[in-house]
Amino acid sequence: MAYTSTHRFARIAPRKARLVADLIRGCPVDQAITALDFCNKRGAWFIKTVLKSAIANAEQADADVSQLFVSESRVDEGPTLKRFQEKDRGRSHPIMKRTSHICVAVDLRKGAQE
Repeated sequence: MAYTSTHRFARIAPRKARLVADLIRGCPVDQAITALDFCNKRGAWFIKTVLKSAIANAEQADADVSQLFVSESRVDEGPTLKRFQEKDRGRSHPIMKRTSHICVAVDLRKGAQE
C-alpha cells in the first residue's frame, strides 16, 4: 500500500521542480532526504516537505519507516497566473507565473510487506 502526500498550487515552475523529483524517485527515504538536504535547487525544499508528509502518513498507519522507499515522485502543471510588465512607449510584456502540483508516494519494499 502506497502512502501519498501532495502539495497543490506550489509557486514553482514544474520544469524546475521535475529536475529534483527525478533525483529521488526509487530511492530509500533516508537516502532521498539526504539528497534533498544537499541539493542546491529551490525545488528541493518543496519536495522535501511533501516527502516528510508522506513519511508521516506512513507512520500514522504503523508502517516500518526504515523499509520505505519513494515509489512515485511526480510534478504536474498547475494553473498559470498571468501578469504583465510595463515597458517603454506604452508596451507591455507578459509574465507567466507558473504553479505546480507536487505528488510524492512512499511504499514498503517487496520483502518487507506482511
